[in-house]
Amino acid sequence: MALHPKTTADLRLAPVAAEIDLNLQYIRNKSGHDLAAEVGLQLNQESPAATRDARAAQILGVAVRDVNLHGWSAEITDDDSRLHLSGGSVTLDVGLSTDILRYIAG
Repeated sequence: MALHPKTTADLRLAPVAAEIDLNLQYIRNKSGHDLAAEVGLQLNQESPAATRDARAAQILGVAVRDVNLHGWSAEITDDDSRLHLSGGSVTLDVGLSTDILRYIAG
């Protein structure tokens, strides 16, 4: 069954998700110190941050960096495994890697 856009925001979901996925490609296959260094470099912050919530915010910051969200909201899920996009008639989860999960967990 095909989904058809119901709102104008729905038409903007694919480009937003694609840009976020491109941003995550830079860090998805990095691990440990390399991942922390890349996150710190991209955000010009000390990395890793001190708390789980701050590290999740860093990953979110990398993911949405220079992305026009066109009204969509992005957040890291409670289990740290996905980036959740909401704001239209549908939602979409973009998967994170195991190494990103470990980074967020600390």
